[in-house]
Parts: sequence; C-alpha cells; structure tokens
Amino acid sequence: MPDSAEAPQASRPTQESMAVSSLTDGQTPSKESLSHDLTLSLPEKDKDKDAPPDGSEETLWTTRADGRVRPRVHPACSQPPYTVHQMFSETLDKYGDLWALGFKRQGTWEHISYSQYYLLARKAAKGFLKLGLEQAHSVAILGFNSPEWFFSAVGTVFAGGIVTGIYTTSSPEACQYIAQDSRANIIVLDTQKQLEKILKTWKNLPHLKAVVTYGETPPEKMANVYTMEELMGLGEELPEETLDAIITTQQPNQCCALVYTSGTTGSPKGVMLSQDNITWTARYGSQAGDIQPAEVQQEVVVSYLPLSHIAAQIYDLWTGIQWGAQVCFAEPDALKGSLVDTLREVEPTSHMGVPRVWEKIMERIQEVAAQSGFIRRKMLRWAMSVTLEQNLTCPGSDLKPFTARLAEYLVLAKVRQALGLGKCRKSFYGAAPMTAETQRFFLGLNIHLYSGYGLSETSGPHFMSSPCNYRLYSSGKLVPGCLAKLVNEDAEGIGEICLWGRTIFMGYLNMEDKTQEAIDADGWLHTGDMGRLDTDGFLYITGRLKELIITAGGENVPPVPIEEAVKMELPIVSNAMLIGDQRKFLSMLLTLKCVLDPETSEPTDNLTELAVAFCQRVGSKATTVSEIVGTKDEAVYQAIEQGIQRVNMNAAARPYHIQKWAILQRDFSISGGELGPTMKLKRPMVLDKYKDIIDSFYQEQKK
Repeated sequence: MPDSAEAPQASRPTQESMAVSSLTDGQTPSKESLSHDLTLSLPEKDKDKDAPPDGSEETLWTTRADGRVRPRVHPACSQPPYTVHQMFSETLDKYGDLWALGFKRQGTWEHISYSQYYLLARKAAKGFLKLGLEQAHSVAILGFNSPEWFFSAVGTVFAGGIVTGIYTTSSPEACQYIAQDSRANIIVLDTQKQLEKILKTWKNLPHLKAVVTYGETPPEKMANVYTMEELMGLGEELPEETLDAIITTQQPNQCCALVYTSGTTGSPKGVMLSQDNITWTARYGSQAGDIQPAEVQQEVVVSYLPLSHIAAQIYDLWTGIQWGAQVCFAEPDALKGSLVDTLREVEPTSHMGVPRVWEKIMERIQEVAAQSGFIRRKMLRWAMSVTLEQNLTCPGSDLKPFTARLAEYLVLAKVRQALGLGKCRKSFYGAAPMTAETQRFFLGLNIHLYSGYGLSETSGPHFMSSPCNYRLYSSGKLVPGCLAKLVNEDAEGIGEICLWGRTIFMGYLNMEDKTQEAIDADGWLHTGDMGRLDTDGFLYITGRLKELIITAGGENVPPVPIEEAVKMELPIVSNAMLIGDQRKFLSMLLTLKCVLDPETSEPTDNLTELAVAFCQRVGSKATTVSEIVGTKDEAVYQAIEQGIQRVNMNAAARPYHIQKWAILQRDFSISGGELGPTMKLKRPMVLDKYKDIIDSFYQEQKK
C-alpha cells in the first residue's frame, strides 16, 4: 500500500459518513471469502450458445442491445477477448489490498480497497437484480463522480445490464430521451435536483422500475425510490450463486456500456461498447499513454470530468481497475474553483483535462502573475521563456543547460507544486482541439500536454501521445494493435481518418442507418475528421469534414486554424467562430473573456483581469462586455480589427481572409446551447442562434 507521503491518509469510516463508508463497515474481506469469485472461468467459446436469433454474432456490428458482434481479432491485436469481471478478478488477485477509491467525507479523506470495491459492486449487482434489472436493459447513472458511480457501473455490468451515463447538466427532456432509448430499468442519481428531473418524466418511461439515490436522501419516502443503503440491503437477500450464474454466461462480445454522443446535430446517438471494447482499451490504450501498473508505481488520479463522456469513463473507471490505480474524487464544485485544492491534497501522478480546463488554469496563473510584484513577474517570464525554448529546440533531452535547470529549481517546480501537479508525470487532454497558445504556455511551465485522438465510437483513444511518444500539436501515434488509413487524400496528404481495431464500437443503439453510415462494408469506421500523418506516423487533426467551410467560390476552408490564429493574436477573445459556408466571403463571431459566476459557472458581463489589461493597453477604460459592445468602444474595436488584419496577412490566399466580424454580448456556454458538455463548440446551434447577425454581414454586401 502507498505510504502517507504518496497520498492522503486513509481514515476509519465513521457512523456519520455517507453511504460508502457505512457499506464497507471499515472491513477488508479475506481472500477466502473471495475465492469462489476468482475461479469464475473464461466464457465458453461455443458462440452459438448465447447467440441472438438474428445471427448478429457473425457480423461486425449490431444495433440491438442484446446483440453480439464478431470480435475484431486480427494479427495486429490477437490478444484473446475477456470480460469486465475477468479484468476485475485479475486485479483482485494482484491489487486487492491496495486503495482503489479515495473520497472526502466531512473534510476527511477515506479510502476503499480493491477487495471492498469488488464486494460493493457485487452487492449493487444483486440489488439491481432484486429491483428487476433485466438482461440487456440499462442502469442509467445521473450524478457527479463518486464511489457510488463506480460500483454502480461495475455492478450493472456484473448483473448483465448496460451502464449508461447521463450528464448532470441534462434537461428533464434529455434525461427522458436517454432513459427511454436505453430501456433503463433503474436510474441511480445523487441529488434532489436530479430526482426532480426523473419524477417529472417517470410516467413516460415504461421500462423504469426504480430509482436509487446517493448523496442527498429524499426528504420523504416515495414508492420505488430507494437509498443506496437500501439497495445494498436488498442485494444481501440474493444468493451469491444467482449472480455467479449470470457472470459465468457473459461474453466479451456483448454490450456492457452505452455512451451517448452530445448530439451537436440531431438526437444523441447511443454508442454501444462491448466488454471487449472496454477491457482491450483499458489495457492497451492506457499502456500507449504510459500508465503504470500498481506493482511498478500505483497511479493516483483525480476524477472530476463527466463519466458519461468516454474519455473520463475509460481513464478514471476502467483503466483504474485494469492497473490498480488509486482514483480520488473531486468535490462537485471542482470546475467552479475547488479542483486545485483537491489536486494539492491528492498530488496525482497522472492528470487529464479537456482543453477548457487547461485554459482556465493558464488564465488563473496569468492573473496571479499580473497581480504579483515586478521581480516575481520578471522571474516567471524569464523561467518560462528559457524552458519553452529548451522544450522546443531539444524536446525530450535529459541534458539541460544550466539556465533551464536553474529556472526549474527556482520557479517552475514551485508553480507546479502550487497547482497540485508537483508529482504529476503525465498530463493529458482530449475531447476538443487545444490552441497552440495553451500548449506553448504549459511547455513553458515544463508541463507537456499529451493528446490522444479517438471518439466515443472508438472506446476512447485510438491514437495516443506519451512521454516516450510526443510531438507538439500532434495527437500521437496509433495505439499498438489499432489500424488507421486516410481516404480521399488531397495534394497535402489530408484525408478523412478511418479506423479499425478492437476499440471500434458495436453500433448505434436502434439506429441502423446511422450505423451503416459510420461503418463501411469492410468494418472501417469513418470518423468524419480530417487529418494527415507525418513520415513517423504522428497524426495531425486539421478539422472535421462537416465543419469544412466551402465558400460560394468553391474554396475549401478548415475553420479551426483560422480561429486559433485569431485567439493567439487577440488575448481578449474567448471564442471565435468562422462563418462562410456557401457565402461569398468569410466572417467571424467573437466573444470576450469574462468572469464566470462562481455558483452557476455562467458567463457574467464582467471582463477577466487579463481582458481588462488588454483594454488598458490599447487605451480603453472598459471593464465589462456591455461597455465595449454597447458603445462599440473605438480603442478595442480598432485593436481587434488590427489583430484580424495580421491574421489575414498570414493567410494562404485571399479567400481565407476574414472580411467582417462582430462581438457578441455574451460568451458561449453550455446553458446558452453553444457548447456541449465537454465544452466542444456546437456550430449548427451557433449558426441558428445568431442567424440575424450573420445574415447582416452578407445583406450589407448586396446594397
């Protein structure tokens, strides 16, 4: 077990602690009590035994929740498929006594071992069965990351159900859609607010039999609403042999998880992932990212990104089990400011964030630096400049000049310690593109941000960067055992990225046409993303096929590089979206960097300190967005126009020039509809919402 220097101290569970503590009773089960579980054998190879009547086991895809697919075993990935229960059983054997989950209760860190975690998952599985969970129906989980989320998810799979995450930001209607589409028998949720969403729509959910709550206990007893303790008590009534019989019949090629796409266009699609998808990716995708098994070094990670998204689910939940990592849960207000406090307490060895999380950390450092004294500011600037140059000119070199070592010792190590990243050796990002400015900023702090490339449809990473496999602005190399090709390449070698391998999903639930659009006759997944491969096999994403702007003159314009260039030139700009599909010229919508409301995370009217500093530099006294937009602040508008002209000067050709632009009154947000749950820009929504402003760019041209 890790010592006190490596992680927060475990404490004995108290009577007052919430569900998890009372359920473990502070006890670690003996190996004898687990022995019958560890002997559960590999599923039989008789494929026909459990094959559904449609014969889908012989195909590479299915749209049925109870369907089977042909495992994509190939010379490049010939490892035998195995189930989630098998993966956990191997982990128990090796890491049963190690801490698995860390959580804070009443200000004190408490921990659950892998042995306890396994038994909690079994109890949850038996409780779900007692409540009427049917095979190939789902348990939907609607709550912030917690031990209960984890053992509910694992318990669902053990019980033969399908774990389905729902974003906590989802509306009642969105919750209803997912619960209905996935045929949820049970919904697990954490707060009264989430319970009210389900109560509003329960009458429209014919498959829903029960709701289980953790976190907040409902103020009054309701029919078919149970607490987590009650669920576990129900589980005690079911014999172990009943659950064992279900586990033993499970096959690696059956669906065990549904990940719903955020639905930037049309209804969200239920991405069906098999047990083999999960176990293979947890093992080989994480190896490509240099995640260590616990016998080498127990990885410590902080779980805070939505587990309904594939990146967090694979990274926190399934990879954690595969390698015996210690997963510590952040507070629900992590993204409102408490994340850094958790990072300081936990000191993770590996950390992942979506680009917006890293951008917020960067902006906070810049604000603190701006408020510091002259000497401190100068020291930080010098240290980052020296380190950035070293990392750009001699990447990966262990032989660092004296100035770089001095910068590290005097300044940068202390900055990383203050961020809680002093022991972090691997920092990842994914889910959306990251600006060059942000990547270079963190390189200056001696933090390499490692990117992966994948989709929900690839169970997470299909390409991966790591400390041994890194190139700036690249998404890394293929995960060993995965295949990729580019189709319809242009003269610059840019084509649509197509993928094949054990990561590839089973199909979209109940959507045969969409599945056939995505997977071709040879089983290749067409991603819709455009990219190029360099001579060493590193992948560079250039944009999305659907995002590609084709002007009225027939020019193909990828928007992301131009949007990034504008944000680099103009540090006051928060979001930039290029317009011009089927139009005579390009235009752009801009939002300004503003302070977020600490309670709701909604953008306010107040500019950030960095944005105010930009205004002062160009001769404006503005401190709010409305001041700038309402008066068309001459100094700010002129500075933005000059920045856009500089971007235009570097453009490949005149059709790539931005001719008109507008600043919006409010920054993009999830609640505003412009951003998805992982802060990805929802372009169709923006085009529709700001249609009048966009049309005005082109109406003026006609006059």
